[in-house]
Amino acid sequence: MTDNGTYLVTGGTGKTGRRVLSRLGARGLAVRAGSRSMRPPFDWNADPATWKPLLDGVSAAYITYYPDLAFPGAAESIRALAQLAEQAGVRRLVLLSGRGEEEAEVAEQGVRESALEWTVVRSTWFAQDFTEHFLLPPVLTGVIALPTDVPEPFVDLADVADVVVAALTEDGHHGRTYELTGPRLVTFAEAAELISAASGRPVRFEPVTPQECTARMIAEGVPAEEAAGLTDLFSRILDSRNAHVTDDVKAVTGRDARDFADFVRDAAASGVWRA
Repeated sequence: MTDNGTYLVTGGTGKTGRRVLSRLGARGLAVRAGSRSMRPPFDWNADPATWKPLLDGVSAAYITYYPDLAFPGAAESIRALAQLAEQAGVRRLVLLSGRGEEEAEVAEQGVRESALEWTVVRSTWFAQDFTEHFLLPPVLTGVIALPTDVPEPFVDLADVADVVVAALTEDGHHGRTYELTGPRLVTFAEAAELISAASGRPVRFEPVTPQECTARMIAEGVPAEEAAGLTDLFSRILDSRNAHVTDDVKAVTGRDARDFADFVRDAAASGVWRA
């Protein structure tokens, strides 16, 4: 983009948001983070009218929906934000979506049908789910418990952030839908073995019923409503629909996606699994 407008990042304190903010800031670009703790505050559960000040002077926006686009209310919120962005003079939107999630595809329509330049970034499971999100407590307790175990092409958040920044700042991404994956498939059982070997702590995969999965997440601190929604999502999409890789990371960035084993090695060295 050639203008000097501000880049808005919703979920600016989240896993992808803070990485995108860091990359934009390192380029000397004007950035604005959207979250409940920022000023002006941004809350997906608030009246959309309260979002208007956040869009003032914004030229491009990265949109992430918490907890997931598959949750109820996401499609309506995304559409409302896209409409407000049009009215505010925003030129470009990049939406983080979920790979293989039917409800997320419905939510994507809110940006696809806007008059803005848009890009959809559909991501598979993040490698950092094992270090920064709901899979960290299971690793620390030694049991990764999910309703099923299928191969997933875990993607590194650094790759996701690099693709998002390219879509925000470069021309040529309008109307594109990128599906981001790592370079190979890894089952959750294999992930547990890799983490165990690298960290020196015993970690295993255990198949559980959806009800047990929800109960375990709640016990580990995930809010009950979010835990139930995540379990429902996992029960549906962990059916091998995403058991294939793409080269979209390389197509956008010019380099190969990071391998999950490399992520595990560096994560173990950081000490995150020593707690």
